[in-house]
Amino acid sequence: MAQMMAMVLGAPGQMLRRDMREIPTPRAGEVLVEVSACGVCRTDLHVIDGEVHANCPIVPGHEIVGRVRAIGAGVDGIALDERVGVPWLGRTCGTCAYCRAGRENLCDHAEFTGATRDGGFATHVVAEAQYCFALPERFGDAQAAPLLCAGLIGWRALRRAGDAQVVGLYGFGAAAHLIAQIATWQGRRVLAFTRDGDEAGQAFARSLGCVWAGGSTEAAPEQLDAALIFAPVGALVPAALGSVRKGGSVVCAGIHMSDIPSFSYRDLWGEREICSIANLTREDGISFFKVADRAELQPAVETFPLADANLALQRLRDGQVKGAAVLLPRSADIGFRLSRG
Repeated sequence: MAQMMAMVLGAPGQMLRRDMREIPTPRAGEVLVEVSACGVCRTDLHVIDGEVHANCPIVPGHEIVGRVRAIGAGVDGIALDERVGVPWLGRTCGTCAYCRAGRENLCDHAEFTGATRDGGFATHVVAEAQYCFALPERFGDAQAAPLLCAGLIGWRALRRAGDAQVVGLYGFGAAAHLIAQIATWQGRRVLAFTRDGDEAGQAFARSLGCVWAGGSTEAAPEQLDAALIFAPVGALVPAALGSVRKGGSVVCAGIHMSDIPSFSYRDLWGEREICSIANLTREDGISFFKVADRAELQPAVETFPLADANLALQRLRDGQVKGAAVLLPRSADIGFRLSRG
């Protein structure tokens, strides 16, 4: 039988283990994707740390780019060998109140790639065909991978900020380095708040068009219309509120955040808003990829062999990745050959 390799999380808190298993056959409505690249996202860390629910054992990874190698019954609109992207939102019920209202990101019965269904830290993955995206040709496989979560969540957060013209980005990782380029292309002023003392990260932010970059504990040099928080640090919420003008918003874009400390009502008063971004919709993807293509977005990526997934995760945890980390599950990189019986 044909074999695949996967990096598997056995239980929260464990390191990923290398596993050889049979390549699955797609069921009705599904496609089998041979993975070309898979981004390493902060959500993967939350899954591994048990801060986001996962059906362990599970294969993490939800920023997947690959080629369709098999197609299940009833699938239309996708061809063999077509390049597709597989995102975090793996399946929705289509019948709950949220789905009926066009808010499938809040579906009561959603499945999530790399958490409740196996993801892309593997050579192959099965995905629901209706939740796969066509990707702009301008992006190579590694460059396209972080668009599928970091880019999409950043895009949803920026759209939630409305017509804000002065935007602060707290936490300058994979999502912020992408959405900073989009916001700048749109003509907005972007300010970047990095880890304190991260001079390299601040220089990186300025190179992408940010008009100012400094530490997250620094006061903004001008009032913000909106603040987008990507770092999972609850203390940034009151800090951002202190920099947002009346009528502005603080958008919490992570899937997990440490507790938010108490703050004075005066910091919120003036019709300031705090909101969160949850998951994504397929419409988010359709609109974002069009904008990313037109804006000639330039993702910065650091690539790792699939077998080095634990190393990539640790570098992400330590804040040592410039842009986004991406796994490349090529057989030459991981030291095995597919065996066929």
